[in-house]
Amino acid sequence: MNPFPQDIFTEPAEVDPDTLANLGPLRRLAGRWQGEEGVDLNPKADGPERRAFIEQITFDAIDPQANGPQLFYGLRYHIHITTREEDITFHDQVGYWLWEPATGLVLQTLAIPRGQVALASGHAKPGDDLLSLSAARGQTEYGICSTAFLEYAFRTDSYRIDIAFEGEDAWSYDIRTMLTVHGRPEPFEHHDRNRLKRIGPATPNPLMQIMARRAEDAPPR
Repeated sequence: MNPFPQDIFTEPAEVDPDTLANLGPLRRLAGRWQGEEGVDLNPKADGPERRAFIEQITFDAIDPQANGPQLFYGLRYHIHITTREEDITFHDQVGYWLWEPATGLVLQTLAIPRGQVALASGHAKPGDDLLSLSAARGQTEYGICSTAFLEYAFRTDSYRIDIAFEGEDAWSYDIRTMLTVHGRPEPFEHHDRNRLKRIGPATPNPLMQIMARRAEDAPPR
């Protein structure tokens, strides 16, 4: 059954501009984070490789976003991962986390600079301590898209991220990505996990910052 309205053009009449107050289960992600307990299990020619990593993530509040009557509040994020052994960028990733208050829909968009993007989905309620989102190759709604080489050599068949909040200032994630590696008979589970601690506070979305500056500059009555 189609859950969407017949009127696909009319946007919500009243929208609260304060993203941080309307992020639902994503509220605790806003801000800056660092984790030094990361572990990555990835495929190599001579077998699985286990790497420890250091991670920094920034989540910045964005202004409310509307698809006609559909309204999202969200965060733009950037992940940067390094290792203690090498002065390299081990992983870089950007995207958005989005929350639809009307339905409880949670989305993660992700893009990595090796020619891959994905859109994962799940559902949650404000205050939930656990989030779980997934995407699958071949899906036209919540799917995975990769370059021709990655499809040939390291095909990503599914993606799942589970997040567990620990109060306001810590959270952990567990990511399981199923790969079909060229020449290997069995699927490979690419596994990443880390625990992050807050190193910077959340900041208001751009519209709220503009409104705050205008209020400061307004002459006294």
